[in-house]
Amino acid sequence: MPALEILAPAALLASWSLVMLTWMAATRMPAMSKSGLDLSKPQPGGRRGADLEGVLPDHVNWKAHNYTHLHEQPTVFYALCCILAITGIDSALAVQLAWAYLILRIAHSIVQATTNYVPVRFLLFLLSSLALAGMAVITVRATF
Repeated sequence: MPALEILAPAALLASWSLVMLTWMAATRMPAMSKSGLDLSKPQPGGRRGADLEGVLPDHVNWKAHNYTHLHEQPTVFYALCCILAITGIDSALAVQLAWAYLILRIAHSIVQATTNYVPVRFLLFLLSSLALAGMAVITVRATF
């Protein structure tokens, strides 16, 4: 059962992604209405998030950018957590790195969605990437 501990940070990161989805929608929908976009009419060629760059204020788009980021690198995190849990690998270090990854990604989200101060955002991304790399090394070593 201890190997399942690795799933808690994964479940929380998935839940955090839904928090960011809600935050994005709560800020984007009013901003789209305010910008004059008529969402009730079909848009030529459809409408994608990238089409809203330059239309909506940057601080509104930052939440969408972060939501997208939560579907990129974290997919590796989810895979590693699943591999560790399925194989029953009981690594206290991997669990600690998973919690660190979760905390760093939430901090990254908050920075990106509010101030988008790139030096802090990059540091948080770098540190989370190092935690993820550590998890990957543990997973690879344990599965071979």
